Amino acid sequence: MTTTAMSRARSRKGNGIFPYVNGVILCLLMFLTLYPVINTVAYSFNDGTDALRGGIGLWPRVYSLKSYVSILSDKSVYQAAFISASKTIVTTLLNLFWTGMIAYALSRREFVLRKVITTVLVLTMYVNAGMIPNYLLISKTLGLRNTFLVYIIPTMFSCFNMIVIRTYIGGLPDALVESARIDGAGDIRIFWQIIFPLCTPVLATVALFVAVGAWNSWFDTYLYCGSDKNLYTLQYLLKMKLATTQASSNAAKTSADALKTTTLTTPVTIRCAITVISTVPILVVYPFLQKYFVTGMALGSVKG
Repeated sequence: MTTTAMSRARSRKGNGIFPYVNGVILCLLMFLTLYPVINTVAYSFNDGTDALRGGIGLWPRVYSLKSYVSILSDKSVYQAAFISASKTIVTTLLNLFWTGMIAYALSRREFVLRKVITTVLVLTMYVNAGMIPNYLLISKTLGLRNTFLVYIIPTMFSCFNMIVIRTYIGGLPDALVESARIDGAGDIRIFWQIIFPLCTPVLATVALFVAVGAWNSWFDTYLYCGSDKNLYTLQYLLKMKLATTQASSNAAKTSADALKTTTLTTPVTIRCAITVISTVPILVVYPFLQKYFVTGMALGSVKG
């Protein structure tokens, strides 16, 4: 057998082994990624007293719904969930609207101030006045404390998202805009009827970023709406629920009778149940945006 034939045989042999090795490695990585998630779900459905022993793997050892009942039996949870959902939807829509419009304006080469405005906006990503000036501005100057608008107005624009969208728009053919101008279309019509439909991948990606951030946020409630229970978000309410459970568990250590009644739910199972409850809405939305996610990020970061 010639040297060339032997090399080809080794190459075919190597190409035949690689898919199996690659598959084993990917399966291992998938298991390592999913194990913490499945373990958290298992703990959330496990009895609180038994969970203190540890050692729970992929399945509950003593099945119990006490943690979920403890959380969902509180009527304020549903009010908080409504506030969180409203906040997420309104924030996402307004952020896409304002950020997309500004990104389109700054992507036009004929706009003489685009470099100056872009520089000023980018500086806000690196220079921040700090928490105390922001708090004074929002609560004192703007008077948004204990109002629903405190969740909306400060989050209506994102410089990072603007850069991503502007980069994506900059990669679109200029002939589209030029032909529309020849037909007499103005900037608003060009944006809504031509640019906006073509930006679906990057807009879906940005919408996912904004929605996840708005849904998971709890610190803004702590700063600005901590004294108004009607404006509690789900994340903040669940955080308080966890703190209450932890305090009850600590107090129960000094009383045998209290221990019997409070360890049906423990901080471990409550924390896992809270994680599951707060994650489910994002998991429901993500599959609908997944097909746009990779494309939007790749095109929005490379083109231009």
